[in-house]
Formats: sequence, structure tokens, C-alpha cells
Amino acid sequence: MTAVRVLLADDQPLVRSGLRVLINETPDLTVVAEAGTGADAVRLTAQERPDVVVMDIRMPGMDGIEATRQITAGSGPARVLMLTTFDEDEHVYGALRAGASGFLVKDMALDDILAAIRVVAAGDALIAPSVTRRLIADFAAGPTAPRAARPDPGITDREREVLTLVGRGLSNGEIAQELFISPATAKSHVARLLTKLAARDRVQLVITAYELGLVTPPN
Repeated sequence: MTAVRVLLADDQPLVRSGLRVLINETPDLTVVAEAGTGADAVRLTAQERPDVVVMDIRMPGMDGIEATRQITAGSGPARVLMLTTFDEDEHVYGALRAGASGFLVKDMALDDILAAIRVVAAGDALIAPSVTRRLIADFAAGPTAPRAARPDPGITDREREVLTLVGRGLSNGEIAQELFISPATAKSHVARLLTKLAARDRVQLVITAYELGLVTPPN
């Protein structure tokens, strides 16, 4: 089995060291590089071509959001998992718009951190945990994320229903149950939405659902 290649980007050496030890003790994950700035993260991602970049939002010089934007705009395979303090970071929505595939909260359990890296490496987005859904909802509805008028996305009524359920954080299986369709059909609808809306992953579909007013943020 090929290990998932991880790049750690954080300006705090102690945080990088702790994550490196944790990851390298896991047989299916390995750290291939470390960066202390956003600029180094972009450079090392192009050089090492990791599968996942664990990226701190706040770093000197180029921050994690701009680094994420440059990494996800490139042709490499890397997907970005943001490292955040949840309650303190007002830049989470910007990170999502830049192409981040989800979040690691700095006080998460160790097993959850490893699981998050695997989820993102597998091509999915980390939106299932309720804390992340609430995070996305808060920033999609807040002043940091003004809803500009969007053109009609050109999706069918059924796809709009599916997008609404994706926005609520439902999995393909849960969408299938809700709409009385097969899981394979639900997966096909999600795949078509990703293509039509030019979305990188489910996180960006969630954002689109909020921007189109299909989902009401939780109280």
C-alpha cells in the first residue's frame, strides 16, 4: 500500500513537530516536507507533489489562504486541509473559496486528525462532522461572505434538490434515502453537480448551496 504523502505548513515548529511524529508513526501516512511560511508551502508542494497539505491559516508573509489558492490552482494532485482554531479564525470562508477541502481543528483528537487526512486524500471533503458543517454555515451566512448575485447555474430541479441536501451536510446514502433513489443515482447527481458548477469537491458544493439560498444557516 502506498502511503499518503503529507506536507505540513505551519509557522510554529512545535506544532509541525507534533504532527510529524503523529503522522510518521502511522503506516499509511508519511510526511514528505515541512514549511514555515505560505510561500514555502507553495514551493515545496510543486517540488514534492504531496497528496495532502495540512495548512495553517495564519502565517507570516503569504498566509495560508493565498497559499491554498495558488496550490489548488496548479496542476498537481495536492488537496489542502486547513489547520484552524475554529472559534477564532474569521478567514475560514476565504479558505473554502480558495479551494480548501476541509479543516483540522488544533485541539482535535489524534485519531480524528489522521482520519481527516485520509478522507481528503481519498478525494472527499471533510464536511460530515457537525462542527465543520456549522463552521461553513456560519461563514457562508456572515459578513465575511457577502452573497453576490449568481447567474442561474443551469441545473435541473432534481439536481437542485440534491444540492440542497449536500448543503445540509448529507452523505450520498442519506441523500438517496431522502429522495427515494439509489445511492448510485445520488452519486451520479453529485458528480454532475461538481462538473456543472465547476466545484472542486463537496465543500464547494456546500458553499454554492448557501450562496444560492438553498440552505438556511442554523440558528
